[in-house]
Amino acid sequence: MFSLIQLQADTIANASSSVVIDKIATTNEISVLEFILKGGFFLIPISILLFYTFYLIIERYLFIHKASKIDPLMMRDVRDNLNSGKLDRALSIVGRNNTSSGNVIKEGILLIGRPIAEIESNMDRAADIEIGEMEKHLGQLGLIAGIAPTLGFIGTISGVIKIFYSISVTENISIGNISGGLYEKMISSGAGLLVGIIAYSGYHLLNGKVDSFALKIQKQILEFVNIIQKA
Repeated sequence: MFSLIQLQADTIANASSSVVIDKIATTNEISVLEFILKGGFFLIPISILLFYTFYLIIERYLFIHKASKIDPLMMRDVRDNLNSGKLDRALSIVGRNNTSSGNVIKEGILLIGRPIAEIESNMDRAADIEIGEMEKHLGQLGLIAGIAPTLGFIGTISGVIKIFYSISVTENISIGNISGGLYEKMISSGAGLLVGIIAYSGYHLLNGKVDSFALKIQKQILEFVNIIQKA
């Protein structure tokens, strides 16, 4: 009889504990959106910077990818037509190419008959212009990489100031009060760092593509100069 009563008591205790634990878990569980929104006001500019960062990366990548294409057959066709004295045909080939390298070679073809040094100099300037077009707005990514983490840090600092001000007024220094407010304010720091990392990575990856094009176009300029010297 005593064993039966003890067994029932244990069963009731375990059931009660399970209900309490489930209730606590349900009460403390929040969605990802609610968690993010706890970051405070500074998440608004950080979110705007995030969307603008993605826009810049995608827009610049598509532009650079299209403009920096190097057609290996273009220089062969240009060489064949220049050797045959068909300047109009060579101009038509680079015009159809519709890339930055085609624009640079076109500049060289238009100056055929001038001194080699002048042709090479003008082609270098044309290449600089094309590279400048590719690098347009990339500086903004570098700026965002510095601004976003700073905004997040300011958001956290302002939140900490509010927490300690609240403590000074209410004299409530419980761990729960401090840690609860602090983790919410540190969300803005984490968000700022995330946006900064994305912008920093995009900036350097896109600059790498531009640098790769700059090397390739210098090789094409040298090849073009060699062609007209032998013609």
